[in-house]
Amino acid sequence: MPPKVPAKAAFFDVDGTLVRTNIVHVYAYYATNRGSLRGIAGRTLGTALGLPVFGILDAVNRKAFNEFFYRYYSGLSEDRLVTIAEDMFEDVLKPALYEQTQDLIDEARRAGCRIVLVTGALDFTMRPLARHLGCDDVIANKMQFVGGKATGKVIPPIIEGANKANAIRAYCEREGLALNQCHGYSDSASDYAMLAVVGRPTAVNPDLRLRSLARAYNWPILDLK
Repeated sequence: MPPKVPAKAAFFDVDGTLVRTNIVHVYAYYATNRGSLRGIAGRTLGTALGLPVFGILDAVNRKAFNEFFYRYYSGLSEDRLVTIAEDMFEDVLKPALYEQTQDLIDEARRAGCRIVLVTGALDFTMRPLARHLGCDDVIANKMQFVGGKATGKVIPPIIEGANKANAIRAYCEREGLALNQCHGYSDSASDYAMLAVVGRPTAVNPDLRLRSLARAYNWPILDLK
């Protein structure tokens, strides 16, 4: 008989929740590890100059931030992006994992949950992390490729904010999971909708606004190290 599919899932945001890094760190790795020295220098400088804009957009409009930021991937080879993702995991993501991340994942597994990452990062950058943590699935942004090259555009809908909640709801409907029994974990108030849509939300390393919301709604708060 095939293994019984869990009736619930635990949905984890990644940046700030499971790892200390963010998507800008990931792109910076690509910028400094691909192409000619001149190309590397140009991409590195472009990323550095864009940091103030990234910060403003991320704080004001997460959707606009994603649309603007992923333009930096335009022209990069799909094969190269996937290949570098393995090294990027070892050099950037793995060292940035919180010490208690695996314990949190394992606890959700023992509770009978399917483990799903839900992130605004690009899917190919998350696969090595998902494999390392023993996750069952990944809900992430997907880059559009034409002729094997990234266009810099993400295939809609962009996974952020309310769209994370919509993606979780659709995933549960498709997989036959009980949404009110599912767990959600995030560090950011921008993920309020994602946490509110599940029956068992938890704020992990929350920013000030999410910490306030979690206290108001009596949600558990975890501070990972």
